[in-house]
Amino acid sequence: MSRLAAIALGSNLASHWGDREANLREAVSRIAKLGEVRAISSFYDTAPVGYTDQPNFLNGAMLLETNLEPIELMRALLAIELAMGRVRTGVSASPIKGPRIIDLDLLLMGDVVFDNARSPELLDSTELTLPHPAMAERRFVLEPLAEIAPDLIDPRSGLSVAQMLARLQADSKQG
Repeated sequence: MSRLAAIALGSNLASHWGDREANLREAVSRIAKLGEVRAISSFYDTAPVGYTDQPNFLNGAMLLETNLEPIELMRALLAIELAMGRVRTGVSASPIKGPRIIDLDLLLMGDVVFDNARSPELLDSTELTLPHPAMAERRFVLEPLAEIAPDLIDPRSGLSVAQMLARLQADSKQG
């Protein structure tokens, strides 16, 4: 069964592929081998969140049509990160939320025909949670995703990506 996956992209270090944008384009090229790219957002320069003593990130989002199951796709994304130099565990692991050549997060995934009428699926396992649990709190994720898929629905909140972004923007103005 063909599914549509929303994937967040981020980079804040140069690599042998080039600058942050070159890293994102390399990741998109590798992800494209997992299915058919349906959309790629603009790239957004964003300040780091949490661990702030690091360079700014370049963030984006993409939609991928794939026949992979969600956990298979997440494993493939992690393999791409590793192949591009990101180490998540062990002695040589990057600091949590620290600088990285590439960061790939699976945000939402559902039937290829999902829109306002059909929501992406829910998944809670030890390996993967869908939708991404921190998606609604991250402007650097919602802004590029809203550019390419504003009507995708978060099945937990019932809000569209555009509504989540508007809520986050309103909350930041009040705080």
